[in-house]
Amino acid sequence: MFRKLGPGVLVAAAFIGPGTVTACTLAGVGFGFSLLWAMLLSIIATYILQEMSARLGIVTQKGLADVIKQELHNPWVRNSVIALIFSAIIIGNASYEAGNIGGATLGMHALFGLEYSTWYPYILGAVAFTLLFFGSYKTLEKVFIFLVLIMSLSFLATALLTGPDILQLLKGLFIPSIPENGILTIIALVGTTVVPYNLFLHAALVSEKWKTISDLNLAKRDTLVSIILGGVVSISIMISAAAIKTTEVDSVMDMAKALEPLYGAAALYFMGVGLFAAGITSAITAPLAAAYVANSCFGWKATMNDNRFRSVWMIILILGVIFLSFGVKPIQVIKFAQITNGLLLPVIAVFLLWVVNRTGVMGRHKNNKTQNLIGTLIIILSIILGVKSILSVIGLL
Repeated sequence: MFRKLGPGVLVAAAFIGPGTVTACTLAGVGFGFSLLWAMLLSIIATYILQEMSARLGIVTQKGLADVIKQELHNPWVRNSVIALIFSAIIIGNASYEAGNIGGATLGMHALFGLEYSTWYPYILGAVAFTLLFFGSYKTLEKVFIFLVLIMSLSFLATALLTGPDILQLLKGLFIPSIPENGILTIIALVGTTVVPYNLFLHAALVSEKWKTISDLNLAKRDTLVSIILGGVVSISIMISAAAIKTTEVDSVMDMAKALEPLYGAAALYFMGVGLFAAGITSAITAPLAAAYVANSCFGWKATMNDNRFRSVWMIILILGVIFLSFGVKPIQVIKFAQITNGLLLPVIAVFLLWVVNRTGVMGRHKNNKTQNLIGTLIIILSIILGVKSILSVIGLL
């Protein structure tokens, strides 16, 4: 099974970053199991959109931005849309990169202590740089399968240590409820799981691994298994956080420290390993996704070894390290990235749904009525949540 896993693992690794870990922690601490349904809904929405993206990539052997450019015939509209996509993805990923490296740094603090903390961002930046510069797609795929499995086992072990009430857990998963002051947390859970840049990343990566229509079933299974793995991580974090009896928790490492008196040092180390894996995988996929988007937007048709491709991910990676090494707190930049995420997700989802319904693009592999219905519901939900997330970030909600 693991030999057949592919691009979906990179997608799962991309959405399970420090932002997701922190959002799930705060959801569990603040609301117990009552928002598990929101995470389940997010996972389903992620699978639906990512499956469309993977199918598009295999059928066309092109990136999502390439197909959008191809299908928009008005030059003004085409250039405006591509400029919006490019700027939002590049700025958003540069913003999130600092948070990704910062999250991996917290994991290193838990595992190795604070003695070398000022060097951690540089060490992590060097690790990410080495993997991206010298690694092929196949190398990255193997590294990510290993890291995602480590991350899944780490967070799952932490959740099992807490001994959750199974009936309450099932109730939280399958009976939706919106507790008081819970709407912003729901927005955060959806916003950190359904990630716009993953749609571009997935469409580009499947064409690296699979070249024929007969591979569609492999891609679908790969997407399903990988997204489920990502969902297990997110739900495990929420379950772990729900075991904490205090609300004085602001981050995932606070959660590990709160669990330590109950479950010993194991909780801290499991959490440290999981957070390190979450941070380093997202620190690699965010620059990689930005490079693939630039590749599509400018029509380079470049490989991972092309200097133009490398220059994009290098800029994103360097910006992330600089934000941390100069003491710039990434929270304000990440808030800006959340605005771009809120604006971009409905737009990209609309374009994705549009192109996978075009017979000239997809042939007999275009969407069926059920896929269109679910896709439309996801778009409506993403518009509502996007507006609310933007209002919340600028202080109007």
